[in-house]
Amino acid sequence: MKINHSNIKKAKKYLDKNYCIGVPTETVYGLAANAYSNIAVKKIFRLKKRPKTNPLIVHYLDIDSLKKDCLINNDFIKLYKEFSPGPITYILKLKKGSNISKYVTNKSKNLAVRFPKHKALKSLLKLLNYPLAAPSANISTRVSAVQATDVKEEFGSKVKYILDGGKCNVGLESTIVKLVGKPCILRLGGLDNTKIQRVLGYKITINTASNKIITPGQSRLHYSPGIPLKMNIVKPKKNQAFILIKERKIKLDNYFYLSKKCDLNEAAKNLYSCLRKIKNKGYKSIAVEKIPNKGLGKTINDRLNRASSY
Repeated sequence: MKINHSNIKKAKKYLDKNYCIGVPTETVYGLAANAYSNIAVKKIFRLKKRPKTNPLIVHYLDIDSLKKDCLINNDFIKLYKEFSPGPITYILKLKKGSNISKYVTNKSKNLAVRFPKHKALKSLLKLLNYPLAAPSANISTRVSAVQATDVKEEFGSKVKYILDGGKCNVGLESTIVKLVGKPCILRLGGLDNTKIQRVLGYKITINTASNKIITPGQSRLHYSPGIPLKMNIVKPKKNQAFILIKERKIKLDNYFYLSKKCDLNEAAKNLYSCLRKIKNKGYKSIAVEKIPNKGLGKTINDRLNRASSY
């Protein structure tokens, strides 16, 4: 999709006035606002109906723009060089005197940071003299938005502007790695955690079920279409939507396919659109066949498991 520079300038105008806007990333659409402004950040929480205890991810253009807000370490530099910009978020130590709003971190001394790959958002960040706090552009606990129309469906006229960047390439939120203290994965995401281990050169623990929410995506109920969902189903009930990992020769109205040939990357990209489509078609419940628990399949299963807590 071609970058429309007049639209990017328009987005900047709204952000400079402390409005929240919808922005595209390679993972999911974000609800973005000036991360240095208490007024703007509080609007994010209000619009999303998000608990104030749930911290936000802040998006930066590059490592140079990050240095004024966070302390960096060797593990971060290794991962940054390999995977950023891309679908990975780092938990780093905040610098004293940082201008990051206290509402972003829930007064924590750490900050979740990311470097988005989407060309439109990178172009926008180049024009700004502040980073963007940008959680997923959806009402809290609901399915994330992967295209501009999803954001419009979630918020209507409550969001002043949506920068349309087409459909997200990854379709799942970023992988979150904590690099303060002993490194660990806090959220499975669009980057396979085995790749992170390979670059760091040591095994890294996965702690996605922490009792204390210290990063997005750790709550038990999350990513929900708002109707009951059951996993690892062989045969669905009558009038139940059935999500399958690959297409079948038998095509029924209640069958929804994530990919053509069990491609987990394709399945990840289509997951949220599929859940949203099923809800909008009026189905009352969802059955999901067993998804291979490897690569991005682990992230898909994590999202479905949290959605099933409805």
